[in-house]
Parts: sequence; structure tokens; C-alpha cells
Amino acid sequence: MITISDSASDKIKEMLAEQQLPNLFLRIGVKEGGCSGFSYGMGFDDDQKVEDKVMELQGLKVVVDGDSLKYLNGLEIDYKDSGMGGGFTIHNPNAIATCGCGSSFRTREEDAAAAQPCED
Repeated sequence: MITISDSASDKIKEMLAEQQLPNLFLRIGVKEGGCSGFSYGMGFDDDQKVEDKVMELQGLKVVVDGDSLKYLNGLEIDYKDSGMGGGFTIHNPNAIATCGCGSSFRTREEDAAAAQPCED
């Protein structure tokens, strides 16, 4: 399950409205890369795939690809407004390590897999 705070939901809805495209939804995912192993992806999309998991969260259509879902269970997305602007924050209970900027992470499973010796 993914959680989106009220402030994050309000900001995402505002951004969606600015796009003026009725079929857009929020896509959240992960990909290999970043300084810790995986990096987050969050953006608008209108191309839903068969393997995607679709959720209705805070009145938003949220789509996660099947491969990313295992890394995002329990994910919490918030939006913090500050004097210098604002930004989205992500808390992922599956992450055992994150980079300084918070945009990449490593999970316990990947940490254990990396520690396994190669068997030839």
C-alpha cells in the first residue's frame, strides 16, 4: 500500500490540472541506478500497461508497474512547502540505505544479494 498525504495530493492535483490533459495519472516506479542502487520515478503518464497495478489514492489515479511494486509497499509521499519553494518527500520503509538527496535507495534483499559470493 502507498500513502499520499493531503498536502502531496493537493499539490499533485494542482499540477495535473495545469497539464489540461484529462487522461493523465500519476505513475510511481523505481529503476536501477542512483548512488544507492535504485532511484525513484514519479511523473504523469497516460499510457497504462497490462502489468500495471492501479490504485485510487486521495482521489488520484496512481499507477505502479509490476516490477516496482515490491520496492514501494508502505511508501509514504508527502509535500513540504517552504519559503524557498517546496518539494515532495518520500519515506520508504523497505529502504535500508538512501543517498543524501533521498532520491535513491537500497533494500535489504539487494544488500543480501550483493553480499552473496559468485558461484561458477
